[in-house]
Amino acid sequence: MATSATSAPPSTFQPYVPASQSPAEFTAKAIVIGVLFGLLFGASTVYLGLRAGLTVSASIPIAVLAISVLKKLGGSTILENNIVQTIGSAGESVAGGVVFTIPALIFLTPRGPGYFNYFQITMLAFAGGILGVLMMVPLRRALIVKEHGVLPYPEGTACADVLVAGERGGRLAGMVFGGLGIGALWKSLSWIFNLFLTQVGYSTPQSSQFPNATLDVDISPEYMGVGYVIGPRIAGTMFAGGVLSWLVLLPLLSILGNYIQVPFPPIHPNYANNPATGLPFKISEMAPAQLWSAYIRYIGAGAVLAAGLITLARTMPTIVASAREGFKDFGARGGAAARIRTERDIPIVVVLGGSLLLALFLAVAPKLPTQGNFLAAILVVIFGFFFVTVSSRITGLIGTSSNPISGMTIATLILTCLLFVALGWTGDYYSPIALCVGAVVCIAAANAGGTSQDLKTGYLVGATPIYQQIGLIIGVLTSAFVIGITTIYLHNVFGIGSKDIAAPQATLMATIIKGLLSQNLPWGLVLVGIFVSITLELCGIHSLSFAVGSYLPIATTAPIFAGGLVRAFVERKTGVAQESEVSSGTLFSSGLIAGGSLCGILYAVLVGTGHIAAPQAIGNMMPFLHDGVSGLVASSLLFVGLALVLARQGQKKIL
Repeated sequence: MATSATSAPPSTFQPYVPASQSPAEFTAKAIVIGVLFGLLFGASTVYLGLRAGLTVSASIPIAVLAISVLKKLGGSTILENNIVQTIGSAGESVAGGVVFTIPALIFLTPRGPGYFNYFQITMLAFAGGILGVLMMVPLRRALIVKEHGVLPYPEGTACADVLVAGERGGRLAGMVFGGLGIGALWKSLSWIFNLFLTQVGYSTPQSSQFPNATLDVDISPEYMGVGYVIGPRIAGTMFAGGVLSWLVLLPLLSILGNYIQVPFPPIHPNYANNPATGLPFKISEMAPAQLWSAYIRYIGAGAVLAAGLITLARTMPTIVASAREGFKDFGARGGAAARIRTERDIPIVVVLGGSLLLALFLAVAPKLPTQGNFLAAILVVIFGFFFVTVSSRITGLIGTSSNPISGMTIATLILTCLLFVALGWTGDYYSPIALCVGAVVCIAAANAGGTSQDLKTGYLVGATPIYQQIGLIIGVLTSAFVIGITTIYLHNVFGIGSKDIAAPQATLMATIIKGLLSQNLPWGLVLVGIFVSITLELCGIHSLSFAVGSYLPIATTAPIFAGGLVRAFVERKTGVAQESEVSSGTLFSSGLIAGGSLCGILYAVLVGTGHIAAPQAIGNMMPFLHDGVSGLVASSLLFVGLALVLARQGQKKIL
């Protein structure tokens, strides 16, 4: 296996395919299939990110599917399979950065919504995605080669395991395809055919002793898949944050609100006046979702803000060391002579020139918020290189799915907004500009994390780095088109910020920007959240997962926790902690995520084209499955059935 040599020093390490050999690698069929997978997983990641505010790495399922598909087309080399997963994974990485930030334009009134269009999304995705690839080129030797055996890059190493074990690809692919089919079936039963509820739960009455306590569970399969992939510890920590917001703070606020007979600021603009009275809402008149939007989400935003900054501060020594290595490598690579196949990178002149051209593009491109603002372009380059280095280093230690991209983006936005305030650039005019700086940096950092894993895979299997780097750029350019289309279409059908696609990360970014530039952030509530994260850190608990959970709806964190519990059950049953990213459960869960997300996009297409009424009529013929107590029971049993299927699949041995 490729990982057997991961502890060897770089000077003695021998990849699976030696540098002296040159099997087929950057072929037309590998490029085309990689692009198709990039489009597929890019679109599904847009949906997952807008609904849950989370993404998971797609490299491993793409590697598995690449082996299976290319075998059907007459066979392939291990390096061709690697190119497929490299190109395909770029779509997922870029999509995550896009949906975390760019939809915030919708909330940055009055100028922001005018910039939320297909052109803006695609151009920013191009700029951030390519910047992330280019800035990783000089860091490859510093982090992938020199730190081999120190930085494990878990997904990258797991992909190498899958590629080397390619002769078993049929069985591996069967787990992913099985999960994809089950996920699509489960999702369609409730969303498309209306047979079951899409969400089950209960809120205590306003008049009870424990008012407005809420526990909801979205029974979508992609959430359970996410929970299984991230594991019980992180899933449990996220759910704990949801418990604090929806079962502690919400009832507490409701109890106190019964004795507050005047509107309690800040008043959410959507709930400024109670239609029944014509007067501003009082706390006692608000439903749980209204209370969360008006008050609790600011506490969650403060918790995420503090947790993100604490996470960055904790990694500061590695940040400084990696940045130093990066700048050193920039100077050392300029006069590099011809290298062997496995050491060939995109020339450093192209890296520098391309980065400067991207910055110039942001400053002069028409219709972009940054047009004419050269300071914003400079900030993109500075923050971009800094956080690309941070992202690569962190993913090398904890993996792409745990990469605190939102924390890096928050730090970028805070520094940008504070600089704007110091220059007197306050108010609504500069909000879209600040967001674009954060968006490009976020996309670059997200793609850099995925790029690092791909380059690690290539290093282990003996790929040619320049082919991977060119492949990643191809993946960025092609996937950006479908990412923009999917984002705009979902917004036109559901409305970003709605219950169906709440876009929690983008909402958070908009809250931070508006509060800092308008200097009207409700700091009392934000500070409560900040000190919640500080309290957790003092207790020895990493606060980022908890903070994200406190900001998300509990309907999202509860099914994620259920997925984590399934994994804990499987590990207890088998007696093996599934630390490998290539376990049967993680592969099946990856399929659940893709299947559920793609079915969600299909649902949006059916709604948008007016074809959803006929399928839903099937469910209307059996109302007992989705109405009343019987509907709650039937839908809950459906979710339990999915958990049992996942648990059974997770106990199978595939390697």
